[in-house]
Amino acid sequence: MNLNTSLLLTDLYELNMLEAYLDDNRTETAVFEFFVRQMPFRRGFLMAAGLEQVLSFLEQARFSEDDMAWLTSTGRFNDKAPIDGFGVGTSLTTSADAPSLDCAYKLQEYAGAPRRKRSSGKATWPGRKQVWRRYDDAGRMVEDTVTLQSEQLSGEPLLECVMTDRRRSHAAVPLAEIRQRAAADLMRLPMHLRAVDPAAAAYAAYPVCIADSIIELAKEADRSLV
Repeated sequence: MNLNTSLLLTDLYELNMLEAYLDDNRTETAVFEFFVRQMPFRRGFLMAAGLEQVLSFLEQARFSEDDMAWLTSTGRFNDKAPIDGFGVGTSLTTSADAPSLDCAYKLQEYAGAPRRKRSSGKATWPGRKQVWRRYDDAGRMVEDTVTLQSEQLSGEPLLECVMTDRRRSHAAVPLAEIRQRAAADLMRLPMHLRAVDPAAAAYAAYPVCIADSIIELAKEADRSLV
């Protein structure tokens, strides 16, 4: 295994979960969410720097023969699993005083049925989602509402499809356009989140609401376990 390039640099739990589903003949579509569990210390917001490297990685990533041989040698996995790519690691480099983000990648839907994690302090909301953002008259962010993907609310929808069947849905965005969008989004942040001095921000929370439809879907998922 090449520790610099191998696709095996991931949480073993993800591979064990995949194997368990295949052993149970579960091959329907599964929906996962990747998210940050909590903000780093003294951070008021996070800004995504684009998905270009992620999309390129997923388009090109493949398990090598050595990788598959190692998986087989563990005795945990059979040699018929259609594994060809997955997210790598849970530590993403950010800055010296907060060198990693506490991230998670959780199953939220399988074969059209809601799924969620219920562990204390780690519970997730089930289903495919959309996030709708509202702005004030000055164009600054006011509130986000998380809904099911099928719902329509007033505001700007934030989530869009970027890849289907391992192929990009759109052409790569030019760097100049990415830079322009990042600058525009910074200007739309509420003033307290743009403060350089953490004390000035007073750690005021940005409001994110969960739609009633998602809350009801969570109850439905919980009832299916009883």
